[in-house]
Amino acid sequence: MAELREIPLFPLGVVLFQGGRLPLRIFEPRYLDMISERMRENGPFGIVLIRSGADARVADDAPQPEIFEVGTEARVVDFNALDGGLLGIVVEGSCKFRVHKTWEQDDHLLRGLVETLPAELGGALSDADQPLIDILKALLKHPMVEKLGLEVDFGDAGAVSRHLAELLPVEPEIKQSLLQLSSPKERLNELRRLVTRLRGSFS
Repeated sequence: MAELREIPLFPLGVVLFQGGRLPLRIFEPRYLDMISERMRENGPFGIVLIRSGADARVADDAPQPEIFEVGTEARVVDFNALDGGLLGIVVEGSCKFRVHKTWEQDDHLLRGLVETLPAELGGALSDADQPLIDILKALLKHPMVEKLGLEVDFGDAGAVSRHLAELLPVEPEIKQSLLQLSSPKERLNELRRLVTRLRGSFS
């Protein structure tokens, strides 16, 4: 039986990958408290994609959103106070996990019992992957992406596949399916198909 541990969960409409960075604006008390506690303890929390429902709580009796089972641990790497009592943070993704059970705290924060998934193996890239590397390099030059200060090993299939999957402009559900793959080679093959499809839609 895999070891399970408890972490707070942050359901969102975006997908975070290992090594990726995500800027967030925090305003709900439950998440302000959670981020404060995680920063004090230098602990992780989990980012999970919403399958259905809303990320913001519109009423006390509103149900928690339905989430996908596989998510990514996140740690705060930068923060700043924003106008109106908001907190701006940048989080970085680390390991993937599978959610086995969830429950809600009194303050409506979602918590989960999670299993850490095995680390992905790296691997070399081939000449056939060069077009994907070129696309990733172009995406990294976007001003909003440049601000994140991402460090990418362009010789590692895992790093290239994860960063491209995160930055490519496709639906969150597609990103989720790419996240759930355990092989960088499989992810690169799927990304090739996606890029071909995207190019076809613009031609």
